[in-house]
Formats: sequence, structure tokens, C-alpha cells
Amino acid sequence: MDIAKNGQITGQTRQPIFLGVFKMKKALALALVMTGFAVNAQAADWVPPKVPDPIPDNLTWYGITPIGALDLGYAYQTNGRPLGSVVSGLEFSPFTTTRNYTGQAISTIAHSGLQQSFLGVKVEEPLGLGWAAIARADTGIDPLQGTLSNGCVSFLQNAGITYNLQNSNADSGRCGQAFNGQLWGGISNKQYGTLTIGRQNSFELDNIAKYDPMELSYAFSLLGYSGTDGGMGSTQAARWDNSAKYVYDFGIVHAGAMYSSGGSNTGFFGNSYGFDVGAVYQGFSIDAIYTKEHGAVNLQSAVNDPVGATTLAANISDNTAWSVMAKYTWNLGSGWAAPAPFYTKAAKAEPQHDKFTLFAGYTNLSQSNPNEPVLFGGAAGGYTLTSTAVLPDNNAFTTDKVLQFFWAGAKYELAWGLSFTGAYYHVNQNSYVADGAACIAGGASKTDCSGAYDEVSFLTDYALNKHLDVYAGAMWAQVTNGLASGYPGTPGAKFGFAGTNTSVNTATFMTGFRIKI
Repeated sequence: MDIAKNGQITGQTRQPIFLGVFKMKKALALALVMTGFAVNAQAADWVPPKVPDPIPDNLTWYGITPIGALDLGYAYQTNGRPLGSVVSGLEFSPFTTTRNYTGQAISTIAHSGLQQSFLGVKVEEPLGLGWAAIARADTGIDPLQGTLSNGCVSFLQNAGITYNLQNSNADSGRCGQAFNGQLWGGISNKQYGTLTIGRQNSFELDNIAKYDPMELSYAFSLLGYSGTDGGMGSTQAARWDNSAKYVYDFGIVHAGAMYSSGGSNTGFFGNSYGFDVGAVYQGFSIDAIYTKEHGAVNLQSAVNDPVGATTLAANISDNTAWSVMAKYTWNLGSGWAAPAPFYTKAAKAEPQHDKFTLFAGYTNLSQSNPNEPVLFGGAAGGYTLTSTAVLPDNNAFTTDKVLQFFWAGAKYELAWGLSFTGAYYHVNQNSYVADGAACIAGGASKTDCSGAYDEVSFLTDYALNKHLDVYAGAMWAQVTNGLASGYPGTPGAKFGFAGTNTSVNTATFMTGFRIKI
């Protein structure tokens, strides 16, 4: 996006915004068409199959409950890269630092299409007088290799290798830590609120999980696969180490505050804070979030590291973000109760209603050079950052880089377990100055030129019982101009492959199953 010195938005800025709104309306129309299929399925009065559920409803022991998900399937991608020995999943979205889209069609077993496969426990134990002790510990896993999720080491594995020879790799805050998801404990009281301390999701990540129509799906959601929004511009900052979070509910209104002291190996080096305020009334829900992060880590692409590197090249930024998200749910029909054993204990359950939900959200992310430069330290998981005269790079945002995320979608849920979801995601990037060098030629000549991202996705999911669902979906995404720079066929590419000089796109089709406890 181009902004004049007087703060006025130029014509070059208006055009991609208006285009994004137009495309958003088209995507919503397609989502509404899908609801027609759902209504027809209900009208046919089809009786769903009875699928026994051998997993008990309650696995809690002294307040401790195991939690987890195993998500496996098969995927086809029109433009991608082979699976890596560390990151064995597909790079679902081209909105990434890796530029690993080289015209190759990939057909493969895949994992974590709907959500990150993980293992963990949660704790809720009454203490008396309305107080309860609460905790959570979870870690993301790679179910195809039986290892912990580790994005950082995938960069080292591909260090110095040109894009056309790399395998899958991705920046991530999940970098092989024993608990690369969340690890926190605290106390809760309905009258006084909830206080938790440890490694926790940012308010932004918590809320996009609620307001993303695809529920942070890796295969079908930009917000799920890319940690850029959840980390306020920096993937490694989506989860805050050394943090305290307080949330208070007052009737229909809720509010919260969050603080982290940061530090080396945590995703950002400086103090950071965030605030959330929102409301829930009948079927309507809304949240507004403001976040400030100091000294956030942004890993550079693996091609910027020398072959055999044991350290990671990174840019450092101060991030400022604000967002507004909302959804509205209608309960439809007269209600329906599944016959046992469709759900365990379903015969005693209250009738469920069909639901139709609309989602929308907007996030504005701004990255600037850090007020306090970082000369050495570590990324998430304890990986050492490359330290030279120019690295870590504290001048990568000579003028602010601004990303604007827009999304909207619709979901129709039949009471007996079948759901249809359609979503649209759009991102605008302004033209900013990196390391003192501005975008001059325009288009895809540099990564700091203005650019855009568009994604449309559709998903059908069927809950066979409370702990097992099967799904199938499709996603199409495209990056243009500055956001496409460095991809095959663009001026910034380091090798020659067929493609346009201003855009790159890919489509993914995936089907699979998910087991949840």
C-alpha cells in the first residue's frame, strides 16, 4: 500500500483495497451457495450412519485430562516442493519467506490439514470458595516421523541451497521445544477473573482461532498456516514465553491484558504487551485487540544462510498491531438428537440445532526497526542467530512495513455432524524501504515492493462421532508483485522456472481424518 507523506491514501492504495472487497463479496456468494447443498442434504431426511465411539466422554483423573489430535490424510498440490525430512508436511500457502513454489505438482501423504497434530494435558481442579487451579501443557508433533514439530532446523537443513533444490521448510515458533505449543498454569474465579503465567498464545492468536471460519486449518486457512497474523508480523512471536495473562468476564463483556518480559530464545527480545476487549450477546460475538512487541525475530529465507550453517539469519523488528473480529450464529430448525451410539451418551443429550455462522475480521500489522538493536541471541527453541556486522539485521524496516489482513466466511453445520465452510482471505502489503534501499522498479522486483495475497477455500467436514471426523477440501491462493518477489519466474528469483513476472499461484486439494481427545 502507498501512503503519501501527509498521511493520505493514494489512488494506488485504494485500488487493491477495493479489489479485495470485490473479491470478498464473490467468495461470500460462493459460501452461501454451499449452504444450499447443506439444506438439500437435510431435506433428503438421510439418516446418518451409527458409528460407535470407543473413547470415553470423561478421561479426567484428579482434575488432569489428556488432550490431543492426530490429523492425517492425502493431498495434491499443483505448485509446491517435495516434503522435507524435518518438515514433512506440505507448504500449504505461498504467503511465506521460503518461496518454495517451483512449478512441481506434489501428490503425497500429508498431515495436520485441519489442525496441528499435538499431545498434551489440561488441568482444572477446584480449590474451594469458587477458586480453581488451571494449567495446560501441549506440544506439536509430526505424526509421519514421530518427532516434535521443528521449523527452525528445517532452515538449517536447506541453508545455502537455491529454491529449486530445497525441500519443505518454514519459519515457526515450534522449534523442537519439549512444549512447543503452550505451557502455563494459573488460578481462576468467576467473580475475580483468570490469571495464567507461562508460555501462552498471544491475544491475537487466541482470537483468530475463534473468528477464522476455517478454525486455523493449515491446509485451508492463511491464518492457520502462516503465523504472521498470530505473531503480529513475526511468526516466532505468536506464542509468548515468560508471560502473564489476565482475563475478566463481566456479563456479556470481557476484557484482558497480557505482558511478557521477552528475552533470547523466546521469539522476541524486549518487553511486549497486549489488550483485548469484547462482548458476546446471544449469537453475536466481537473482539478488538491491540498488541505491541519489541525486538521480534523474523527468520530470513534459508538461501541467505551459507551451506552448512549452524546459525540462523534474521531481521529484528518492533511490531504494532490492532484488529477487529466478529461473527454471528443463527440456530436453525426444530432440533435433532442423534441416536446412540452416534455420540457417546447421545440418547441423554439435548436436541441440537442446525447452525449458520458468518465470520469477518481485519488486522493491521506494522513493523519498524527496533528501538533497541539486537546484536546476538537466539531464536525460538534455542537456535543461535547469525551474528556479523550486518546480522541480525536491525535496519530491515527503514520505513514501516504494513500488512493489512481481511477475511470473511460462512459455515453451515447440520446437527447430525456434517458441515460446509467457505472462506476468503486477502492481504495488502505497502511499498516500504528495507536496509535503506527503496523499491524503484516496482512489481515483483523486490520483496519490499507493494503486493497482495488472495486465497479462497472450501471445506466439507463430517463428525462421525465425538472424537472422529473426516474431511475434504480445496484451496487456491495467489501472491502478486512484491509478495511474489523471489518466486520462480519473477525478477527477484535466483533461478529460472516457468511463471509470470508478477504473480505465483497454487491450488491444494486434501482429504483426511482427525482423531481428537
